[in-house]
Amino acid sequence: MGLMTFLRNRAGFILVGAIGFAIVAFLVGDAINVGKPFWAASQKVVGTVDGEEISIDEFGTKVDQNLQQFKQQYGGSANPQMTAMAVDNAWNGELASILLSKEYKRLGLDISGDELFDLIQGKKPSPLIVQYFGNPQTGQVDRAAVINSLKQQSTNPQLKQQWDLLQTEIEKQALQQKYTNLIKNSVYVTSLEANDEYQNRNKLANFNYVSLDYASIPDASVKPTDADYSDYYNENKKKFENPAETRSFEYVSFSVNPTKEDSAAIKIQVEKLASDFKASKSDSLFSAINSDVKVPYAYITKGKLDPKIDSAVFALPAGSFYGPVFSGNSYKLVKVIDTRMSPDSVKASHILLDATKMGGVDKAEKFADSLKTLVQNGGSFSALAKMYSVDGSKDKGGELGTFARGQMVPEFETAAFNGQTGDLKVVRSQFGVHLIKIENQIGSSKVAKLAYIEKNLAPSSKTKDQAYKKASGFLSAVKGDNFNAEAKKLGYTVAVADRLTGSQGYAPGLDNPRQLIRDAFGAEKGDMLTEVYQMDNAFVVAHLTDIKPKGILPLEAVKKDIEPMVLNAVKAKMLSEKLEKAAQGASNLNQVAQKVGKTVTPVQNIVFANPIVPGAAQENKLIGSVFGSPVGKVSKPVDGERAVYVFTVNGFTNPAPIGNTYKQKETMLQGIAQRSLGAAFQALQDKSDIKDNRVKFY
Repeated sequence: MGLMTFLRNRAGFILVGAIGFAIVAFLVGDAINVGKPFWAASQKVVGTVDGEEISIDEFGTKVDQNLQQFKQQYGGSANPQMTAMAVDNAWNGELASILLSKEYKRLGLDISGDELFDLIQGKKPSPLIVQYFGNPQTGQVDRAAVINSLKQQSTNPQLKQQWDLLQTEIEKQALQQKYTNLIKNSVYVTSLEANDEYQNRNKLANFNYVSLDYASIPDASVKPTDADYSDYYNENKKKFENPAETRSFEYVSFSVNPTKEDSAAIKIQVEKLASDFKASKSDSLFSAINSDVKVPYAYITKGKLDPKIDSAVFALPAGSFYGPVFSGNSYKLVKVIDTRMSPDSVKASHILLDATKMGGVDKAEKFADSLKTLVQNGGSFSALAKMYSVDGSKDKGGELGTFARGQMVPEFETAAFNGQTGDLKVVRSQFGVHLIKIENQIGSSKVAKLAYIEKNLAPSSKTKDQAYKKASGFLSAVKGDNFNAEAKKLGYTVAVADRLTGSQGYAPGLDNPRQLIRDAFGAEKGDMLTEVYQMDNAFVVAHLTDIKPKGILPLEAVKKDIEPMVLNAVKAKMLSEKLEKAAQGASNLNQVAQKVGKTVTPVQNIVFANPIVPGAAQENKLIGSVFGSPVGKVSKPVDGERAVYVFTVNGFTNPAPIGNTYKQKETMLQGIAQRSLGAAFQALQDKSDIKDNRVKFY
């Protein structure tokens, strides 16, 4: 594929730069002081990394590029979730670019001139050179094409800019690979570790146990002390590390759904619309103007419409009218313009001509007609495509492969599906002028050309005004300290959005909460947010209830969250004492079971690496204790995730000696090396001063 085509299609990817590491942490910097906004930072600075500023001008461009890529990947228009993903992706790319560049310099990693020459023109070309200048069949790089493209830079400024971008990405990927190799080569697996891993996955244990569930003691009967909370907190302090500052708020939502009156008014409008639609002489224009959902005025296959109307419409002859029918949340009106049998898919090739470079569409069409005549007289379509086409498919002789309806622009699709195998057709589209060769048409099924109108059931202005009035009245009546009481008095339901990060694009129960989240990060704990927020189907009033800073959270901040675990820890002590008393004087597990009124449960063929107790839960402490215990002895109580256990090991089955220690090491090394890359990048972030002001801008 030529470099010009590559840049046209891929420039966004090069500018952003794909970083091949596990970048998962979103860090909000120390500049976010608890309960205080940080508007004092520069209005142009999205964030800083060890003092190096990230400008909104460049960052915004990269967010836009990410957003366009996501829209292409997932389809549809941008939404808050997609925008949040694009912002996060751009941010992680900036972190990677800055932190890794500094690390490369610290380690003395660089790409020499000779290395760069070899990556572009030599015997070890970069994967990017292989991708864009390689033969798809052989994988061999067309070095003549590379050199020719490089020579053209002196007379083509646009091409030079494209090569500069490509060279930057080649260097970046080569440095990444060097750094990756350095990290991977720093880890090692010993023969002892390989044998332990093999034993953990293959040694089998058989044991019996007796358990007393935590659920057997009612929560209400357990009264944890401050010491109980402190003990649990201190033993599990690492679990309470908050990677980014979060905010929580409570809110009341005032629904804006259509009333019965709204529904009746819309039904009258739709019936009038149906009458006008039937009488319309311009079906495509009428449907385009009046439909809330745009369906192309083109032939479609069965299964593309709402299931409730799809079968009915495809059973009707041309000239029929269907509707209005209410389905989902909208009324549907359909005119069947035409029906016919059509191929299910088409295999085609094309030559795309750029009309702007040929003096206009008329001249491009005349040239396409000339090419058509050459092919009809025996000329090679593939050779002409390679010579004249401006599309990326030219390197494959213009081959586009096989495609179904809906994958090409309408003009191209109509020509490909309405013609016959072997036809040559000249058509114009938004991309230029095409000479299409229909290679093959596969299958046959009924298609219909429809004029389609869909009218959504939406609330009236009156309904919206009433909901907004209620929300405004509630906002005027409440303060942070009486939010719940006032809501309860008025019969409103209070919902909670807990632990939201500054870049988050979603919140429980809210479909468009971005502005609300931004304002929450500019407020202090207990503040009422002073705006009525409009969601897609509701108005929302909220107040900030909690701020959790980055770092290890204090006991007070997590006390409510850890209450269930502390209750179980207290219950574990009570149940352990009960089992210890039962074990006194008992010579076997059956006697212990009788004393506590439980039965003995047998477990077969458990491995250390998969600590799942059938019918119970994942019990790491229990299985770990089993593999460290002697055979035939009644154990001491073990407090697990679900219960307290005592057990007796019946025996172990050792696997055959490891057959290939080297292979076992290689398998382990792959996983360890991959994890080490993510761990190395996380360490770079942890040791850096990262200040994140994204919430100011998005």
